[in-house]
Amino acid sequence: MKTEENNPIDKYAKPPFEKQDQPVPGVTKIMKPMPDHGEESYEGKGMLTGKVVLLTGGDSGIGKAVAIAMAREGADIVVAYKEEVEDEDALDTKNWVEKAGRSCILIRGDIRSEKHCEAIVQTCVTKFNKIDVLINNAAYQMTYKTVEEISASEWNKTFETNMSAMFYLVKAAKEHMKPGSCIINTTSVNAYDPNPTLLPYAASKGAIQNFTASLAQLFLEDGSGIRVNAVAPGPVWTPLIPSTIPDHEKFGANTPIGRPGQPVEIAPVYVFLASDAASYVSGATIPVTGGRVTI
Repeated sequence: MKTEENNPIDKYAKPPFEKQDQPVPGVTKIMKPMPDHGEESYEGKGMLTGKVVLLTGGDSGIGKAVAIAMAREGADIVVAYKEEVEDEDALDTKNWVEKAGRSCILIRGDIRSEKHCEAIVQTCVTKFNKIDVLINNAAYQMTYKTVEEISASEWNKTFETNMSAMFYLVKAAKEHMKPGSCIINTTSVNAYDPNPTLLPYAASKGAIQNFTASLAQLFLEDGSGIRVNAVAPGPVWTPLIPSTIPDHEKFGANTPIGRPGQPVEIAPVYVFLASDAASYVSGATIPVTGGRVTI
């Protein structure tokens, strides 16, 4: 039966949205509409029972939804995030994880530092003695009208946050990951269909796509048995959008579905890739783009 509830086009709010500029990186509580992270809707099925998940960018947006979903699937969660202004969002994530009966550790700091990435890994291992799932999700983006206005420091900040941090975390975590564990990297529809106003961000997401494919082959060929995959979200309604996209009132209108995705709609893909159901999946990127083509 076709109902409005089942129709993905009508499932969540569509643009135009209210103009709501925020300072970077943005916070959830003043967004209109509020993002859905699955707080009231996601139901776990025990797909990750006993696993330990290390997740960057887990305070809000897609990362928050993934943390909630994986906790309800039976995993303990270590959440890394950057800014003091994000403390409230991070504490809310921790609260939802603990309501699911799982443990949650919050670690604030800049993942552009290799030493901080090493400290994140060590904190996780000290507490839980292992890492089953590493999710490289944190990202930085800004909008630019011309290439001339992109400074070298902004270019480097984007690649250091989005790409170098993944390398640091993978390198530090690998020795603590047993066969059957996995790494999931967040790329973007911009890896396939780059938005020219997001030049550094889009370029970094293309690099992540290549990094994922190369790492997947390396980790299977070296016998470590660690699967590596990526998720490529399309436009998703998170605090990063009103804080970095000037025309966010129209955000997501260019998808065939006609609206941005909600974080809860992205999280199940990460759950699948982290689960034993994906044992034959490595080197793949799964698009979650609201119908935008990625081929």
